[in-house]
Amino acid sequence: MMDLSFYRGKRILVTGHTGFKGSWLCQILKQAGAEVTGYALEPVTEPNLFQIAGVAEGMTSVIGDVRDFAILRDVFAKAQPEIVLHLAAQPLVIKSYEEPVLTYETNVMGTVNVLECVRQTESVKSFLNVTTDKVYENKEWAWGYRENEPLDGYDPYSNSKSCSELVTHCYKKSFFTDARCAISTARAGNVIGGGDFSANRIVPDCIHAACAGNTIEVRNPYSTRPYQHVLEPLFAYLLIAQAQYEDSTCADWYNVGPDECDCVTTGELVDIFCRQWGDGVNWQNISVEGPHEANFLKLDCSKIKSRLKWRPNWHIKDALRETVAWTKAWQRGEDMAKVMDKQIEDFLGGCNE
Repeated sequence: MMDLSFYRGKRILVTGHTGFKGSWLCQILKQAGAEVTGYALEPVTEPNLFQIAGVAEGMTSVIGDVRDFAILRDVFAKAQPEIVLHLAAQPLVIKSYEEPVLTYETNVMGTVNVLECVRQTESVKSFLNVTTDKVYENKEWAWGYRENEPLDGYDPYSNSKSCSELVTHCYKKSFFTDARCAISTARAGNVIGGGDFSANRIVPDCIHAACAGNTIEVRNPYSTRPYQHVLEPLFAYLLIAQAQYEDSTCADWYNVGPDECDCVTTGELVDIFCRQWGDGVNWQNISVEGPHEANFLKLDCSKIKSRLKWRPNWHIKDALRETVAWTKAWQRGEDMAKVMDKQIEDFLGGCNE
């Protein structure tokens, strides 16, 4: 059961609020009646969900860099948040090979800055650092990684997120043993959903090609990933943040991913997308040599299921159906904030059945 009434009137600070996941998260929180402050860079894509859906309306949006501690500290001082959800990151594997220093500065020192602000802000009672399923030392196992597996992401993005986890663990042990603020991390899998316009991501690539009437080009059709709709981890984040706010013993490291049946290959994902989109869209394999990416990755989500009673709601076909529906509504010029609100309501209704 997910009851968003907990968030009504709560002061929430979201870093990375102009991004794909951040925009959806702020829309949920606004719908719940929270007092939301966002801190992030300007949206990096054109078009972008943040502007398309007018996410800035009804919240305080501050444009800034998590690497800038002084400005970030001022934002904390003004917002006096009770809950901090840290999503700001350089989130792309390929870009991390191109700009490794920027990636480490943002993902490691950005996390240090946010945690230091949390340490200096007495109002914060719950902090969640959102990392990635790629933090684990990937041995291409056929079973899911558990939270106690070694951390050692391979590429600069994944490795920087592993470092972000270690920074969080250190701060928790060094500065928050009095339980004044409960601290967790959430390691989520690949997300899909309406409004993701990022480069070098499979579903945005599919949408771009389909909208243009082109054949979809797939680089790694045999790679297995834990794909899930963006609302799946976002509601899990809110569940974790609420649970540890109410009971600090719930603070921990949590995997958040789909059930076994929804861990599909990229080729299978694109097959489903093509059927959902229609109009004769198809795809071709263009496998080429490029930077290292894991071929097989799954998460074991037993902990969050047993301790917090969380469970996935939408299967992969549902996730792609909603993604296609969002995109076609956008093409028709509909009010995308209302479309997002409707999908959030539908998702929440399914969670509570």
